[in-house]
Amino acid sequence: MTQTVYAVSELSEMLRGLVEDSLPSLWVEGEISNLARPASGHWYFTLKDSGAQLRCVMFRKSSYLVRPVPKDGDQVRVRAQPSVYVARGDLQLICEAMEPAGQGALLLAYEKLKARLQAEGLFDAAIKRPIPKVPRGIGLITSGTGAAVQDVLTALARRFPLATVYLHPVPVQGAEAAPAIVRALKRVPQLAPEVDVVLLVRGGGSLEDLWAFNEEAVARAIRACAVPVVSGVGHEVDFTIADFVADLRAPTPTAAAELSSPDVADWLRRTAQLAQALSRLQQQSQAQRAERLARATQRLLALHPGRRLQDRAQRLDELELRLARVHQQRLRALRERLTASRNRLLAQRPLNRLASLESDRSRLQTRLQQALQFRLRNHGDRLDQIEALLASFNPQAVLARGYAIARDARGQILLDPAQIGEGETVDLQLARGEVKLTRRG
Repeated sequence: MTQTVYAVSELSEMLRGLVEDSLPSLWVEGEISNLARPASGHWYFTLKDSGAQLRCVMFRKSSYLVRPVPKDGDQVRVRAQPSVYVARGDLQLICEAMEPAGQGALLLAYEKLKARLQAEGLFDAAIKRPIPKVPRGIGLITSGTGAAVQDVLTALARRFPLATVYLHPVPVQGAEAAPAIVRALKRVPQLAPEVDVVLLVRGGGSLEDLWAFNEEAVARAIRACAVPVVSGVGHEVDFTIADFVADLRAPTPTAAAELSSPDVADWLRRTAQLAQALSRLQQQSQAQRAERLARATQRLLALHPGRRLQDRAQRLDELELRLARVHQQRLRALRERLTASRNRLLAQRPLNRLASLESDRSRLQTRLQQALQFRLRNHGDRLDQIEALLASFNPQAVLARGYAIARDARGQILLDPAQIGEGETVDLQLARGEVKLTRRG
């Protein structure tokens, strides 16, 4: 019989296919050990319990989303795909998601409390108080040693150093955290009358780390606080009950400081802009006043007696010049009328009239002679036409063309052969002479 022989790599590939095809993605709970986090961003660790252990890998695209970063000894729950690492033939879990073990019960308690407080109206936007734009004093409730307090103080010092910060350090994790936060929310507004807003902040962490901010006592203390409360708990993706109850939720502690304080730099920029605007207004006002002064000066000069005398003298000169022009125009018109009258008078003199009549007679005589000559020519032409027409009707002319005129013995012109009887004589007149003919039969 033929034996099938597999290479080690071929068999490892077959095993990986069998494992991945037969086992779907599933949740596994255990303790992390031997955690390695190289520069590639991938995580390699062992997940174990009291009876067994499994190698695990979590690639960078999945490990990037896990916050906080786990450490050896943490109890976690992972969603993973069972597989085989072909290079070593090891069974391993390819982890896609990770959360601390026991988080499911906390999430259930979180959702129940959230729903109940929301039903009571503690989250309603109508009851949230506005944050003062320029607080005189800022109360700060957080851990005195954590990074959050430094972030907030740094932001406030940079943005609004004019406000006094009243720090009330409290534990932000563990069993003592919630009662301490409740006491602080009552006491901080009483520290000084100028406290206008309270910042309740903490850095990021797991659901268990942030649980103090999900306590009902803390939620009701926030609503009962005498001044508005700004929450800045965890990272942007973290939401606690305190965030929903607070008058304003900030995604981070630094953002809480920024949202509760004005930016002095903005004030300085705005002040500079206002100063520039004021300077422009002053310049415009000065320019307008100078223009008004110039116009008033011009009007004053126009009303000065000397200026009015100058205007009247100029006006008198203009009128004198106009009078001279009118006088010259009047004289010119009279001369033209005199010349026209003289011409008309000369035209009416008898000698001039006789000469004109003689010229008209001579012209009319010439026109009469021309008309008579024209009429004579027309009559001559007409006479020639009539003579030619008469000549065309002359019998002699007809006979000259070979025609003859037949007459009977009485001299009557014959038009029909029936007019001639047998034996009668017919005279034929030709162009040159006559011929007598007798009809026979």
